[in-house]
Amino acid sequence: MDSGIRNTPPKIVEVEDNSRRDFLLTAASMGIVGALPLLPFPAEAKSRNSRLQKVLDDSVAANRFPFVVGMTGKASGVTFVGAAGDAAPGLKAGPDTVFRIFSMTKAVGSTAAMILIDQGKMDIDTPVQDVLPEFADIQVLDGWDGDTPRLRAPKVKATARHLATHTSGLEYEFWRPQTGEYLGKTKRPSILAGTKDALFYPMMTDPGTRWGYGPSIDWLGLMVEKISGQRIDAFLKANLFEPLGMNDTDVEVRLHMQSRLASVKARGENGQFGDFPLAPPSNPEVYGMGHCLYSTPQDYMRFLRMFLNKGKLDGKRIMRQSSIERMLANQMGPLKFEKMVTAAPPITADFDPFPGTTKTHSFGFMRNEVDIPGRRRAGSQSWAGVLNTHYWFDMKSNLAGIIMTQTLPFVEPPLMAAYEEFEKAAYA
Repeated sequence: MDSGIRNTPPKIVEVEDNSRRDFLLTAASMGIVGALPLLPFPAEAKSRNSRLQKVLDDSVAANRFPFVVGMTGKASGVTFVGAAGDAAPGLKAGPDTVFRIFSMTKAVGSTAAMILIDQGKMDIDTPVQDVLPEFADIQVLDGWDGDTPRLRAPKVKATARHLATHTSGLEYEFWRPQTGEYLGKTKRPSILAGTKDALFYPMMTDPGTRWGYGPSIDWLGLMVEKISGQRIDAFLKANLFEPLGMNDTDVEVRLHMQSRLASVKARGENGQFGDFPLAPPSNPEVYGMGHCLYSTPQDYMRFLRMFLNKGKLDGKRIMRQSSIERMLANQMGPLKFEKMVTAAPPITADFDPFPGTTKTHSFGFMRNEVDIPGRRRAGSQSWAGVLNTHYWFDMKSNLAGIIMTQTLPFVEPPLMAAYEEFEKAAYA
């Protein structure tokens, strides 16, 4: 079936099993859902789904973003599929639209490491340099002597846990000005260079002393490669993507995905969106598990539903339930998620989700420690990609949600307002 037909937005359906869901999505793409004898579902589900679609439609009409795809699901299946706007010229947004998911990659990389932990091949507290001796070359930035950085050895060895929880001391230049100053003065490459050399950011703090967002998961991916003996894309394909049926998730835009790739837009000073070419480096020296993946909403929902099903999907187990529970627990001790203050406003706004509430970090996700009224419950897990691809899943409520577009700045207020409305509608 050609991509133009596949991307006709499906009508809203409430589905419980995978075969019926896939059949309905295919039928929707052919424009024949109205003729199908749909099984009845509760009136409240119809009302909720209408509200979800209205959030998407109204948000595109209000220029919160040029297009959007939204989905919700539970352990047993997808419960809502909706879209609004054009993902690219001549391409209607839909559940199989291909997105640059950037930091949504991080949860996948952390899951890869947890698979090895589940198999007994590494430990959550394995020192990074025990697997990757070159990591010992990374030091803490302790100040400046003119334009020369003053560096010292970290007081403790960083571990896999530090990498997975963003407490390793490694921080991106977008939120930590000192990192940008270091890269500029030393003429070091940014993480998006795609080289091994670009991974050697200095630590801003000693491991285990502060939550700071950065390239930690890129190093965690290298640990997976070294321990498994496989390049990370091969490991992911064998251990995650093929078992979960994530056929449109990859480190490159494969031929079958190219015609469904969304365009990237950035909001200009006039408030309008314009083209802004941005993508992970193609065929890099290192596929960074912090940013390298392309995926679709329907693929990523399968990944999230694996967690709702406590480690398995459609009869295929990815890891033991006990490992899922360990992965989703708070893994950063007394430390807390800290407000991310932008150092690059065209790229990102400040990020302080659910201000005034306690957030921690599990082995793969930001973790809410209290209930959010009308929204997610305590223990919920979430994160996002810089081009405004967002997700959460709530084990207590048996609910996962995705709302995705391809725009900058990250987490700008209009988009976050739409996200809040979408999530509240999902719980209504």
